[in-house]
Amino acid sequence: MPRLVIISNRLPISVQKKIGSSIEYQRSAGGLATGLGSFYKNYESLWIGWPGIAREGLKMGEVKPIQDTLKEEKCYPVFLSRKDVDRYYNGFCNRTIWPLFHYFPTYADYDNEYWKTYKKVNKIFLDTVAEILKPDDLVWIHDYQLMLLPNMICEMFPETIIGFFLHIPFPSYEIFRLLPWRNEILMGLLGSNLIGFHTYDYARHFQSSVRQLLGLDSVLGQINVNGRIVKIDAFPMGIDYHFYSNASKNVEIIEESEKLKEKLGNRKIIISVDRLDYTKGIINRLKAIDLFIEKNPEYEKKFTLVLVVVPSRIGTKN
Repeated sequence: MPRLVIISNRLPISVQKKIGSSIEYQRSAGGLATGLGSFYKNYESLWIGWPGIAREGLKMGEVKPIQDTLKEEKCYPVFLSRKDVDRYYNGFCNRTIWPLFHYFPTYADYDNEYWKTYKKVNKIFLDTVAEILKPDDLVWIHDYQLMLLPNMICEMFPETIIGFFLHIPFPSYEIFRLLPWRNEILMGLLGSNLIGFHTYDYARHFQSSVRQLLGLDSVLGQINVNGRIVKIDAFPMGIDYHFYSNASKNVEIIEESEKLKEKLGNRKIIISVDRLDYTKGIINRLKAIDLFIEKNPEYEKKFTLVLVVVPSRIGTKN
């Protein structure tokens, strides 16, 4: 039976080094780890990714025990230096791709050193894949941190079936063409057999960029790349239904809900949960509430807005 090899920037388990040099392992509650949890648990699978700790933070004798412990959880770590993490993740991923793909081109930083490190890190991931991959394995690569990896794997293992899913928007051609390394990114993604997006608009934007920049037409969601067919489609991501269903029946949550209702009375409660990021429109949301109350003052005492804002990308400007 073929294995499912999941590859993402971060492993679902993070490694932390506490005071006193003790190594601790913490499971991630992030969206990617949660969304892929059922595949990871229910299939013959393994996961490749960065464990969240820089190589410089580890002694020589600590690397092998970490690898062995993570392997028991079917996880294979890719170790990166602090400099590589800064230029690849904080740099190219979050200062170049993130703002551009979210339609904030004026925030994008086009730094060639960031790009060089992005290519380098994708190659480091490839080296780990090459050590692990078996002939019948299915490869599933995730998100904008690894957009060069599909073609790298395709060139090294041409018979391997590769899927790629982008968890952020793919911008229109007019925005995407601003990226100096646009063709390399497209060719990297086209190393996949199947490329998935959240919406049909994103899939259409990708196909438009491929047509206008590479001259490759898409027919019924399929692109012929040197005789190899690449399929493009939209796969809206769901939620962990059982998690929320069980939570609604949890005694502690029910009690907390009753306390909140008692405190607020008959007010409607609007809950907004976001990471602290300019793309989330948190300030715009507050301004919209102000404008709504200004135009509809009778609603001022009828609802309560609860904002939950999670710190994110602290090392990134804007």
